[in-house]
This record gives sequence, C-alpha cells and structure tokens, in this order.
Amino acid sequence: MFRKIYFFLFVLFTSSVNAQTVFDIIAGSDDHTILETAIIAAELETTLASDGPFTVFAPTDAAFSALPAGTIDALLADPSGALTDILLYHVLSGDIRSGDLTDGQTAATINGKEINVGITPGGVFINDAQVTAADLGAANGVVHVVDGVLIPPTVSVVDVIVGSPDHTILEAAVLAAGLETTLSGDGPFTIFAPTDAAFEALPEGTIDALLADPTGDLTDILLYHAIGGDIKSSDLTDGQTAATINGKEVTVTINNSGIFINDAQVTVADLATDNGVVHVIDAVLLPPRVTVVDVIVGSEDHTILEAAVLAAGLETTLSGDGPFTVFAPTDAAFEALPEGTIDALLADPTGDLTDILLYHAIGGDIKSTDLTDGQTAATINGKEVTVTINNSGIFINDAQVTVADLATDNGVVHVIDAVLLPPRVTVVDVIVGSEDHTILEAAVLAAGLETTLSGDGPFTVFAPTDAAFEALPEGTIDALLADPTGDLTDILLYHALSAAVLSTDLSDGQTAATINGASITVTISSEGIFIDDAKVSMADITTDNGVVHVIDAVLIPMSSSTDNQFNQVNLEIFPNPTADFIQVSTDLEILNYRIIDITGRTITKNVMDSEKIDLNPLKSGTYIMELTTSDAKYLRKVIKN
Repeated sequence: MFRKIYFFLFVLFTSSVNAQTVFDIIAGSDDHTILETAIIAAELETTLASDGPFTVFAPTDAAFSALPAGTIDALLADPSGALTDILLYHVLSGDIRSGDLTDGQTAATINGKEINVGITPGGVFINDAQVTAADLGAANGVVHVVDGVLIPPTVSVVDVIVGSPDHTILEAAVLAAGLETTLSGDGPFTIFAPTDAAFEALPEGTIDALLADPTGDLTDILLYHAIGGDIKSSDLTDGQTAATINGKEVTVTINNSGIFINDAQVTVADLATDNGVVHVIDAVLLPPRVTVVDVIVGSEDHTILEAAVLAAGLETTLSGDGPFTVFAPTDAAFEALPEGTIDALLADPTGDLTDILLYHAIGGDIKSTDLTDGQTAATINGKEVTVTINNSGIFINDAQVTVADLATDNGVVHVIDAVLLPPRVTVVDVIVGSEDHTILEAAVLAAGLETTLSGDGPFTVFAPTDAAFEALPEGTIDALLADPTGDLTDILLYHALSAAVLSTDLSDGQTAATINGASITVTISSEGIFIDDAKVSMADITTDNGVVHVIDAVLIPMSSSTDNQFNQVNLEIFPNPTADFIQVSTDLEILNYRIIDITGRTITKNVMDSEKIDLNPLKSGTYIMELTTSDAKYLRKVIKN
C-alpha cells in the first residue's frame, strides 16, 4: 500500500519534470502488468508513447482477472482484433482531467464508440467501472485507474438501420422478415440500405404486399441487398459484380455521377459496424426472377431441350409460379436417340413431344437431398419415374443425374444424361393390372385381341368385372373361351368403341356403334350411367390409347344370332390366319358379307356369291368379318398375314 502511494506521488512529482508518457505510467505500475502485456501484444505502446494527448482509463490486473476464465488468453491470441478494439475503447483523444468530467457526459473513444460518465456520491464511473485513482498526469496526457474492464458495445448493421430516421421502412421490413438476428451475427455483411423515400417510390401497395409476405418476396428482396463480406466503397470497381446472400448478383457502376448498385445510387458510404458496413442507396434493388426455363435457355448444353420446350409452347407454363422440379436431358442425351427421333418429335409438338417433356417435370421443389433409393414420383404427365441411388450416383429411371440442385425462383433443375421416355399405358394394361378383371383379361388373350387393343386406337372399353362374368348362366364362360374367334370375339368387340369417349361426353338416350358393328344405348338417370343394362361403376380410367369404364354386367350384342347367343352354329372360316384367300363353310344361307377393320371402318362389302373370298387387297392385320343371313348377323375374327 505504501509502495502504491509512493508510486503515485512519484508520478505526480516527476510528470512535470520529465517526458514520462501514459504508457510509461502503465508500464511502471505493479497493478497493471496485464494491461502492459496487452498493449505490447497489440503493438500500441508506440502510439501511447507518441505526442497525443491521450486520456487512458487503465483497468487493474484485478479488473482483468475478474473477466470470465479464458478471456485474457483469447484476447492475447487475437491482438490485432478484439484486443485492439477493447484497448482503444479505454482511450480518449485529449487530456481530460477528472475535473472536466460531468455526470451523464458521453465521450467518443479512439475506437469510435462512446463511453458514459456517471458521477454519484459513491464516486466517478466510466460505464460500470469506478475510477479508483484519477489524474495521473503524463507528458502526453493523463491516466485514470478503473476497477473494471470497459467492453465496447457491439454495433451491427441492424443497429445502424434501427438508429436511422431515414430507414424506418427498412427497419420494419427486417423485423417482419425475422432477419434482425441473422444480420446482428458475426457476419461480416455489406448492406445496401434503401431509404424510406426509396421504398415509397415503389408502386402503390407494394410495401403492404411485401410486409404481408415476410418469408417470401420480402425476405428475397432484403437478402438481395446484402453481401457476405465487409466491402468498403474503396473496394468497389466499375463493372464489378457481386453475389448477394439470396444467390443473385448485383452490378457496380462507377462514373462521374457516383457509385451505383444496379440502378440505385450510393448516397452515403462506409457506415462501419462491428459486423460489416452499410451503404445508403436511393432506390430499392429488385432481384431478377430466374425460372427453370431460364436455366435451360442459359445453358450451352441444353439447346435441343430449349427448342423442344419452345416448340411445345411450355415456356410460359414452366416460367409460372410452380414450383417445378425439372430433369433436363443434355444435347448429347437427345442426340443418342434413334436417328430421326428429334425431328419427328419437333414435328408433333403438342403430341408426343409435350408428353415426353412433361414426363421430365414434377410438381414441387425436390432437391437431391429429398430423394431416396426406390422412391417413385408422379410427373406432370401423370406417369411415374423411379429413383435409384447407389455408389454410382443418383438415377431417374435409367438416366444419371450429372448436375444436381440448380436452384431457381420457381423450382430446381437436375441435369441428366439420357432422355426419359414415358411408359405407354393402354386399355389392355388397365385390364391386365386390375384384380377385378381376371376373366376379361383371359378372354381378351384367348380372342387374340391384346395386340389390337394395345394399338394406337383410340378405344373406349366398357370392362365387365369378374362378378359380371360370373353372373352369366352356368357354363357360359367356358363356352365362350372354347370359341375364342366366334362369339367371344363378337361379345368383346361389343364392349369397345373406336374412339376415346369420356363419361362427360355421354348423354341420355345416346347410341354409339361398337367395333363389332352393333350399337349400344346410353341411359343417364339419378341412379347413374348405364350402357344398355350395365351400370358404370367406375368411369374415365384414361390411357395413352383411350379410356376404360368399369361396368357391372356383360353386354350381349343383340345383332348376333336370334337364337341363344351362346349356341354353336355350323360356321367355319379357313384358313385363318391367311395370306390371300379365305373360305366360308356353313349350312347357313349367307346373303352378304362385310369386312371391318378394328376401328369399326368398313373395308369391303359384297354379296356372298362364292365361298371363296379374296383378302389380297387388305393390309396385314386383324379384321372382323360380318356374315348376314335373313334373320341374323354373325361375326368372326379374321387375321391377314
């Protein structure tokens, strides 16, 4: 204690007769060894030994030791960062004695932030630290001993905005979007801050609309005003581009009129903070909208896909809100298709081309991290793709994802190395895939109609369930399957139309010619839709070559024999299949015959004047021969090789 008093008296005596500096006072004190070490580590001893003058608030070793464990070591490990910042917060420019201090006074420290002076009966306080020894005069200023370390307040880019009377709308926007915590973090951030006048210059209603969608467009726009990094105006160059936090770029223009960010002029630059810098601008920056179409159009590897999207007229759809996930085949993928395929697709833009393109798009924003092995996803054309993930990568069907997660404003694009070809689903596939249509499936296969009904069509099929077939008289199913080219074919073709007719196309009392030539009658009542006497229990199962309607009864064509439909008659056609001629063997008196193609179109019609009929003029395929007697019509399937 006596040594300390002696030291202060010595300082007071010698300060007027030698060139002792504020640093010398600190270095000569046994109570300031940590402060001395800190000043030397931060390389501030030369500064504090210069002319000044300086006012130094000097924390004792006890003050430093009261900091949380590890703080001193951490500060000494960052001498040019936090340590320098803290030390300069203890220094004022000027020689300010205790008699110059007043209660409530604020003073700017050399690090740019202010301290607060409090004078009470209990003493003099700098922030929350008490002055324990005052007015230790030096040749270049004065030292006041304090019992606590002064910690400079952190000023963030948000604090600059909140503290500005010209940025009340920006402040409200940042708070509404919940970005204040993010922008108060370590950063660093560079913020281009539009003034209230800049926001008010937007079209009427824009501000309210943005504040009503804080996590959407508002956040997107705000993050377009922020760049990662501490970029001073002196760091900017004319023509420079910089990526904003929302992933899009701004462009810098520097000319005689000033500095511009896009079209907004910087009116106040370089408002420094602890986590970055703020530049005030006179206009709101609106981020450019990038869509999945923009990614495709902007890619040198997707010129064919671009041409295809434009030809199919899908650019407007895929530029909409979405979101969309697009699997984008490269030019090389298209060129690997069989020769002539691309030209054929472009020649049919609203048909197969649109179908294929929509098979590459899924509704939703699905990143690669959302995909799982074995996952299936419905595409916009209604069919599914399958995801495979293995050691080789991610595959969509058999196409590998070569570039993933190209994010846009309305979805995401994944580049793939092959064109996805949608599987073709026919009316036969619907029947075969149904657990309720095993008898109909067996009948179609027995009659050899699966190839025909898998053709281009279009067809409408009224599909009786197993229960419908089982309701027929006992033995009927076996009898039909035993005569597949006769009554079975006749009955099956009575269940098919040569057009795609949806339930909405049907009207009460309507009749329609079936492929076997006879007509069905439609009845629509409060009880439902009926085809003849069969009720439609499930309608509009659409396929690539038509539509299937499930019915609860088997349709029996009335144009067949007036005898029992399932009685056998002596009627044989041979050879069948044939390459040229067929012969008709029967006890019936056939008046005339008609040959019908599978779409129901009459190919030829003649009087039956010979048992031998020439089929040479016909193309290869399946036909129906209608043989007419005086009281009945009989249909048989004929195959021309």
